[in-house]
Amino acid sequence: MSGGTNRRPVGIDDLLEEVRAGYRRIEAREAHEAARTGEALLVDIRYAALRERDGLIPGALVIERNELEWRLDPLGSHRVPEATGHGLRIVVICNEGYASSLAAASLHHLGLHRATDLVGGFQAWRTEGLPVEPVTG
Repeated sequence: MSGGTNRRPVGIDDLLEEVRAGYRRIEAREAHEAARTGEALLVDIRYAALRERDGLIPGALVIERNELEWRLDPLGSHRVPEATGHGLRIVVICNEGYASSLAAASLHHLGLHRATDLVGGFQAWRTEGLPVEPVTG
């Protein structure tokens, strides 16, 4: 995913394949168990309208996509308290598991090499019957 000018343009499908080859993605039940045991931090990057429509994963940290790198960089001045170090296991969750792959790759560039994403995103989580709560307030 280098930004060199000599690289020929690639389509999004090829880009997704390329970035996903760099890490192991995680299924919904495995993500749920990892979060339950404190082994992983779930990060929901869906925008507000989707969260309001479909609900939230209990315990997931909500950080919209456009703020993700600033909030999770352990060296950054705008980091969240949960961004405790580069060894943190992060599971990025979008709506269907596409944007989260690109987000996880971006976190890898920041040195967060245990970052991954949820196969099928929030929709897969919900399909598995895992906990979801409505947005309140």
